[in-house]
Amino acid sequence: MNTTPRTAFILQVHKNPQQVNKFIQQLTAKEQADVYIHIDKKSYEGMKNQLVKGPNVYILENSVNCEWGDISQIDATLLLLKEVLASGNEYDFVCLRSGQDLLVKDGFKDFLRANRNSVFLDYRDISQGNTGLMNIRWPKVMRKRYTNSHPLRIIRRILLSLYGKGISLFPNKNYWPREYSFYKGSQWFSIPFDVAKYINQFLEENSWYYSFFTNSLVPDESFFHTLILNSKYKSNVVNNHLFFIKWGETLSERNSPQDLISEDIARIVKSEQFFARKFEEKTDEAIIHYFHQRVTLSKDVKYLKRGS
Repeated sequence: MNTTPRTAFILQVHKNPQQVNKFIQQLTAKEQADVYIHIDKKSYEGMKNQLVKGPNVYILENSVNCEWGDISQIDATLLLLKEVLASGNEYDFVCLRSGQDLLVKDGFKDFLRANRNSVFLDYRDISQGNTGLMNIRWPKVMRKRYTNSHPLRIIRRILLSLYGKGISLFPNKNYWPREYSFYKGSQWFSIPFDVAKYINQFLEENSWYYSFFTNSLVPDESFFHTLILNSKYKSNVVNNHLFFIKWGETLSERNSPQDLISEDIARIVKSEQFFARKFEEKTDEAIIHYFHQRVTLSKDVKYLKRGS
């Protein structure tokens, strides 16, 4: 019988511990995976004792105060990656997910086994477009989530427009190699374990890379994409983050995932994606129950024991 190591899921969570527990239960059924969890510092004390305990669940003691559009999102992901690598365990993949995700299709473990060298993330090359998100040194006050009509959001648009015309009022003066292209996309990824090791080693040996993104805007949508797609692993990248997401339709919501409801179940299933986001128990608990009761990573897989 074929054997395969477990998958490491790294979760960034900040609320709804009982909902998060349902996702953890999906992932750890039959010891198919280990789950590493970073709890936003703002929620840490309130959540840490409410999350499910088990031999395959690891809650990080270090916690970052995560803010939208800020390098703190990258810091949380890097803490999780380092914890996975420090564990001494060998995994097949490392998959970044949030606490508002769920498995919505069986067989993900078998899918990974059949695509063991592939890197799954959503991306687009923006090197020939407006790279102001990275090449502008954004003041802290500008790196926050604002409503569509907020003055600072309008100022952001003006700064990006000016940058597109060759005018940079706040240039990012940190080093960046000319031969490197910029990529952007959704922050969620599924990467082979070797790629996770490469990311960690690259950042340890190239401190300029992290420094460049320190004052960029929404770096979680470009940091790992740009690193991987400028590496030897570029040819292995599949432009698919394996998620079903329902985007907003209005101007203020079109860049934000909308809460999924029971009426979305048919669309989710039809999409053939393995994961979906975002779920919110206060919006519709029934859809969470639906997928929690029906879907796990795989049905029949024998897993390697730790250390084998």
